[in-house]
Amino acid sequence: MPSVPPARLTDAAALTYAQLFRDTLRDSPLDRAILSAFAEVVSASGDGQVADLGCGPGHVTAHLDELGLAAFGVDASPAMIKLARQAYPGLRFDVGSMAALNIADGVLGGVLSRWSVIHTPPRELPVILTEFHRVLAPGGHLLIGFSASDDPSHPTQVFDHTVAPAYRRSPDHLAAMLRKSGLAEVARMVREPRPTDRRQFQEIQLLARKAQTEAA
Repeated sequence: MPSVPPARLTDAAALTYAQLFRDTLRDSPLDRAILSAFAEVVSASGDGQVADLGCGPGHVTAHLDELGLAAFGVDASPAMIKLARQAYPGLRFDVGSMAALNIADGVLGGVLSRWSVIHTPPRELPVILTEFHRVLAPGGHLLIGFSASDDPSHPTQVFDHTVAPAYRRSPDHLAAMLRKSGLAEVARMVREPRPTDRRQFQEIQLLARKAQTEAA
């Protein structure tokens, strides 16, 4: 689900937001398909845990668990984590920042970042991508979703997300940033906006992989 700055989320606002997005997977077979593919490649690479970063109310974390992954959720909003723990008491949910994860180096088989960086200013994004690389095990996979920029001359475009400014990004530019962080693109899914979408933006999901061995 799209990320919202934690400072803006009271318990009441978090509940409203969770209700708005909790059925997004049910209504999107393409999203379910890419998550299923993500689960397969992570499982094929080993048995490491998967972190759903920016997990919100936990419904996607629960879906990953149903797909057979050892998934847990992290979100900067205590209100969202409270909702996730109430809804899925058998799963682990932690309050935390993507810029400074309380996760050991190289222990994760997968990282999911599902529209969780849309409020991240461009200057701060490299720090977060470096954290994704740090916590992934060699051969681990990242699936990152975001809204696409439609102007090649501007790799990042600001748009109004009601509660705070948000950013659309060039898929090629973000793929290059991932490479610089040590994560090589494996595949990407591009979904065109549906007529009913409030914002007519392409949605991108990039699958990237950390190398099995790091260069000296």
